Amino acid sequence: MIVKSYSSLSEIQSGLTNGKVSCVELTQSYIKRIHENSHLNAFLEVFEISALEKAKLVDEKVKAKTAGKLAGMIIALKDNICYKGHKVSASSKILEGFESLYSATVVERLLAEDAVIIGRCNCDEFAMGSSNENSALGKVLNPLDTNRVPGGSSGGSTAAVAADLCLAALGTDTGGSIRQPASFCGVVGLKPTYGRVSRHGAIAYASSFDQIGPITKNVEDAALIMEVIAGKDNYDSTASSEPVPAYSNNFGSTKKYKIAYLKDCIESPGLNPEIKTRIHEITTTLTAGGHKIEVVDFPYLDYLVPTYYVLTTAEASSNLSRYAGVTYGYRSPNIANTPEGTASLESVYKKSRSEGFGTEVKRRIMLGTFVLSSGYYDAYYSKAQRVRRLLKDKTNEILTNYDFILLPTTPGTAFEFGHKSADPIAMYLEDIFTVQANITGLPAISLPLGKHSNGLPFGIQLVAKSFAESDLLSFSNHLMTSC
Repeated sequence: MIVKSYSSLSEIQSGLTNGKVSCVELTQSYIKRIHENSHLNAFLEVFEISALEKAKLVDEKVKAKTAGKLAGMIIALKDNICYKGHKVSASSKILEGFESLYSATVVERLLAEDAVIIGRCNCDEFAMGSSNENSALGKVLNPLDTNRVPGGSSGGSTAAVAADLCLAALGTDTGGSIRQPASFCGVVGLKPTYGRVSRHGAIAYASSFDQIGPITKNVEDAALIMEVIAGKDNYDSTASSEPVPAYSNNFGSTKKYKIAYLKDCIESPGLNPEIKTRIHEITTTLTAGGHKIEVVDFPYLDYLVPTYYVLTTAEASSNLSRYAGVTYGYRSPNIANTPEGTASLESVYKKSRSEGFGTEVKRRIMLGTFVLSSGYYDAYYSKAQRVRRLLKDKTNEILTNYDFILLPTTPGTAFEFGHKSADPIAMYLEDIFTVQANITGLPAISLPLGKHSNGLPFGIQLVAKSFAESDLLSFSNHLMTSC
């Protein structure tokens, strides 16, 4: 049976209810498309057996009218989110062949509401990158132009959604890793408030920045996924106990909002002129619709990326110390022996980590170790923490007077492979408009509202107050239909 392409969960659930399609048929069609598009390298593994077993169960529940909220949601996981009994590697050689012993909280919640998890998606190694060129398992191609990057680090997840290899995907966002590739691939990418979604079962990069969030074709599906995965979790002490609203029920609001757009971002010399023009078109449309738009100064734009990389590399240096070739993961076969003929522990560490980690991961571990080292801690790490507080206070000050901050997601559209990978600084500056939300812990979303003259999409970003996802999603849905 040839199954049509679906653009939303509501459309799929209508088909399931009316008997036009079964969940098994739907899952089989997505599996077929994944294999047909294997050249994209978006999926590292397809969970065919467990996905079809779950799909069969969902069909039974649909007939019995006991199906969960996400019945028919065919969803993929970034390869740093654990699923019990399935492999997870953070796209790194150092976790090659590792099978997870438990499921992430988000995975358990998705399965409880009858989502079908179809596979794991490629990403930059340990979520470190802005182009998906850092994966130990090969780069992901942008399905809109295979000569260009899909963005990173959740490049496989966004490419999979954009190429219709799944309806939705989960990614992680440490400095823009959901929103930046969403911009490059023309899909919706949401980074929730820090603590809104449990991080239990997500392989850590920088623990005070990481957040799991949805990548979808529309805002409504992002809202539905958030209703399921958000909320308190006893396995994650940073997960908030704030009640989780029914985000999808807040659509259709006629509320008029007050929106700031940051002059320093719009006038940044690195911003593509066509993106700047599109932002002005959107603000004009919103003003005509009764919303209040005002220009606001944010004089700290140049401090965002340095602060982010000092702090995240320091946390990565600590988090990745557990991968040492001793208890699990890759162990080098080239280990030197002690005079007594036993393996040298120092050699195990050095060889396994040197061979198991890729270039970018090693670069960030070394940077983080340096900023935490004696004599440099106060000059770098401690100072960056103080700057983080300054950036958070200034951003919150803006949001006391405005409902949202409107800004670009990326400086330009997807760039060609190799164009920036030789220059780490140029690559790091790709995050200039996204890291603010992670530094401050605020929710942010990238919406596919722009199309460049080169034929490629770009995203427009909204940042909201802490735990204001309900208004953020409602207004985002309004933007998608009115702009």
